Amino acid sequence: MICPCEKKGETSVVDSRPTEDGTAIRRRRMCVCGERFTTFERIQFRELMVVKKNGRKSAFDRDKLSKSIYIALKKRPIDTGTAEKFISKISRALEELGQSEISTSSIGTMVMEGLKELDPVAYVRFASVYRNFREEQDFVQFVDKIDVFKKK
Repeated sequence: MICPCEKKGETSVVDSRPTEDGTAIRRRRMCVCGERFTTFERIQFRELMVVKKNGRKSAFDRDKLSKSIYIALKKRPIDTGTAEKFISKISRALEELGQSEISTSSIGTMVMEGLKELDPVAYVRFASVYRNFREEQDFVQFVDKIDVFKKK
């Protein structure tokens, strides 16, 4: 494994353990320069292709999914472990569909449904980008349609 600081491959594994949900191995590594960093090893069942709205295809990128979810969860009371479990759950669900290609709209819908249960504010944040809200009225109409903010 290449050290992120020195860009050399002289690292050793200090500690290995499965993640909480058991879908990956977390490895703590140390470089000869003394820098420590963490890597994750995950099973990849098949190459999943994402079909974008314009028809272009690209390989599914878990890190890209993770980044968009973390943006929605920014400054929300959701710990990293819970967020990682959620991301793993989405990734696993996509793989379990048994399809080699999946549309961005299917991924977006799956993420939105999960965020709706996890954190209503993150749900609206994600929806604002996913649904491409342009004006304040877009938010108002969207929030009026959903029931996550209505008191029970």
